[in-house]
Amino acid sequence: MRSITTLELQYAHRFYGFKGEAQYLHGHTGTLTIEVKDSVNMGVNMVFPCNEIKKTAWGVLKNFDHALVLREDDPLLPAILDVYEKQGIKNGAPTNQMKGPAFKTELAIAYPECRLVVTKETMTVEGMIKIVYDLLKDKLNIAKLTFTSGDNAASEEFETENQIDRCPLCGIALDENGVCPKCGYKK
Repeated sequence: MRSITTLELQYAHRFYGFKGEAQYLHGHTGTLTIEVKDSVNMGVNMVFPCNEIKKTAWGVLKNFDHALVLREDDPLLPAILDVYEKQGIKNGAPTNQMKGPAFKTELAIAYPECRLVVTKETMTVEGMIKIVYDLLKDKLNIAKLTFTSGDNAASEEFETENQIDRCPLCGIALDENGVCPKCGYKK
């Protein structure tokens, strides 16, 4: 069985090295659909609560929302960081409340204080799926990811092999100590 949830992200990026309009900085709204596969939890009669899938994903992915996403070799990157430095916002502004945890993976680095994500490759819908899977593969049993942005869309299916202990009372993942972060159940 599968549980499915969607998230909306608004971000700005450009296709560095491409010809035409795509090489200019532009904003997008993207929709990410996450399908989680698992057995039905008898305590709550569901695979995984969709609001918990969204909460787990959003904890990391909010770094992309209203953020600038640039490839690591984009010549705009040093200039933007210089402007952030001159404006006094490079290390964060007091009004920036959308910070997720900083992360550094093979595919991307998040700088939540300045609402910036730096990627290894061009930010396409396919690239976003790779990044999202890499960030969430150990947290959720992802069976399929679909990302759409404007007229562009991509999907990829994955084999799920994680054994995630879940609470028999509310169906969400237990923490590393075997405790449910929602209701306090202890394994």
